[in-house]
Amino acid sequence: MSISEASFTVVADLAKRESAMVYDPGKEYLVEARLLPLAREAGCADVDAYVALMRRDPREQARALDALTINETSWFRDNTPYQAFTDVMLPELLQRRALTRTIRIWSAACSSGQEAFSLAMLLDQHLPPGWSAHILATDISPTMVERVRAGRYTQVEMNRGLPASMLVQHFTRVGTEWQVSDGLRAMVEARTLNLAGPFGPMPTFDIVFLRNVLIYFEMETKRDILRRMRDVVAPDGYLLLGATETSLDLDEHWSREPAGRAQLHRPVNALTTLRGA
Repeated sequence: MSISEASFTVVADLAKRESAMVYDPGKEYLVEARLLPLAREAGCADVDAYVALMRRDPREQARALDALTINETSWFRDNTPYQAFTDVMLPELLQRRALTRTIRIWSAACSSGQEAFSLAMLLDQHLPPGWSAHILATDISPTMVERVRAGRYTQVEMNRGLPASMLVQHFTRVGTEWQVSDGLRAMVEARTLNLAGPFGPMPTFDIVFLRNVLIYFEMETKRDILRRMRDVVAPDGYLLLGATETSLDLDEHWSREPAGRAQLHRPVNALTTLRGA
């Protein structure tokens, strides 16, 4: 392991301070793997030399933070939440939004956009004529946000969970990559956002996908994010966390409802709202 303990501490402190991401001891290999390409680009002898440069140069700090973000994703990842989306959430929302005929979804920590575009494909398939949908896709990484806006993916990325029928319907080959259709891209707005900081002006969302991201934060940050999510999820809306994540013991203002193998988190006033509807 070539990264020193002192350099690892500097990087871990930076990540926690700027993004609330926690890099505990034992993750030195991961930090080194993510920073080594930047060190080479900068002409540094090793990662320690790059960390020294990073401490002096705000631009390199921003690049390092971008590289340190976790960007694991795939099309229709884990499948269960998408099944709950088409079988439970969307049918209910189609009844309850009959006047506005608009569905709003937030894909938080969207990485390179596969989650947002997976939802867009399902909406294109299941949304009745005359309805519209808006998907906000946010990530702390400017690089990932630009990838969502471009809507272009490699063959390796396309092979990760995308059904052949959807590939044919929604993508066009451009050189060695695949381009998302204009119709799906029009449905998705991409924006840089740090979940650990203020959300800024937000509409009310019918569904928020906040999957596989709370696991990277400390307990108080998790509680704070869930608290602020209550301000942007509709009273009869849904919050989806990752398969290993839950609001239990974190925020008593969320209730949990099973939908097949998925757990839907609802604002605590949801049952009152639904019974009074």
